[in-house]
Amino acid sequence: MKLYWSNVTSPRKACVVAKYLQSPVEYAYVDLDRGEQKAPEYLALNPNGKVPTLVDGTRVLWESDAIMCHLAARSDSDLWPQDDRQIDVLRWLSWAGQEFNPVASQLYFEYIIKPRFNIGEPDVDAAGRAQEAFRQLAAILENHLQDRRWLVGKTLTVADFSLAITLPYAEAAHIPLAEFPAIQRWHDTLCEIDAWREPFPEIAVAA
Repeated sequence: MKLYWSNVTSPRKACVVAKYLQSPVEYAYVDLDRGEQKAPEYLALNPNGKVPTLVDGTRVLWESDAIMCHLAARSDSDLWPQDDRQIDVLRWLSWAGQEFNPVASQLYFEYIIKPRFNIGEPDVDAAGRAQEAFRQLAAILENHLQDRRWLVGKTLTVADFSLAITLPYAEAAHIPLAEFPAIQRWHDTLCEIDAWREPFPEIAVAA
């Protein structure tokens, strides 16, 4: 398998699972600063021009959640459960992708991506709206996590990795994580996992 990645949030998910499962992948760094994600040879693999992309034999997968599930299924890992929990995992993956992460990612974009790629100052008004939207959604997650260690059942799943993907950047991205103690506790538990803290392989070029 070959995993095309870069050190931003979506490929972080795939790298977390690959490292956590010790999947037999070859890592291929895609330099976003140089626009390598738009190169013809990469677009032939992923027409979206985004990362990550996984090549597994003749199968090419893009979208980080699908890659996480594929890696887990390939390893017979309970990260992608094969029982009735799977529907709940899918529910949280959908909520993460459609509700929670787009809002948190707006703050990540304003305060981390813009400075990194030199594309302007943070839009403070847009960030303020995103913070309020985050608070509304985080209240739902906070209530769910009150008496839970993990999102689904009693074990870690890909849903935990997907939903928490912006939280390691909370301070730098001005995400009001500290206002939600149950979410903070849940993320602290994730931070006990080596692969979550340090998911990316070493790269020979500057980030």
